[in-house]
Amino acid sequence: MMSRESASPSIADLVRTLADDVIGLFRNELRLAKAEATEKVSQTIGALELLLAAAVLMIAALGVLLSALVAALAALFVAQGMGETGASSLSAGIVGVVLAVIAWVLLSRAMNALKASNLGLPKTVRSLDRDVHLVKEKI
Repeated sequence: MMSRESASPSIADLVRTLADDVIGLFRNELRLAKAEATEKVSQTIGALELLLAAAVLMIAALGVLLSALVAALAALFVAQGMGETGASSLSAGIVGVVLAVIAWVLLSRAMNALKASNLGLPKTVRSLDRDVHLVKEKI
């Protein structure tokens, strides 16, 4: 004949099992959070690379294109009968605006990638919510 004690686990065993399950659950949640945070860091690095590319392009554009394009446009405007001073000023303005638009597009893409909504940990939050609900049900 089986005793009642051997047929069902003791309260201490149940509490120990629950504690082990909760510890294992939180370890898994920490692993998930770490993986998700690593993914977000990679996305942030990608966005920062875009910012760096935008800055490099702006500097290179100001150094090379301003001198070459401004001179070419100024020569074109002078050939059309415009005065040299006016042609140089108009050329510099046109080139500057075009380069500013390109830089703005790159900067906008980078800033969108860095928005706080893109850096959240939604999978971890959902999983933690489910786990808290599950633990509450067991208790």
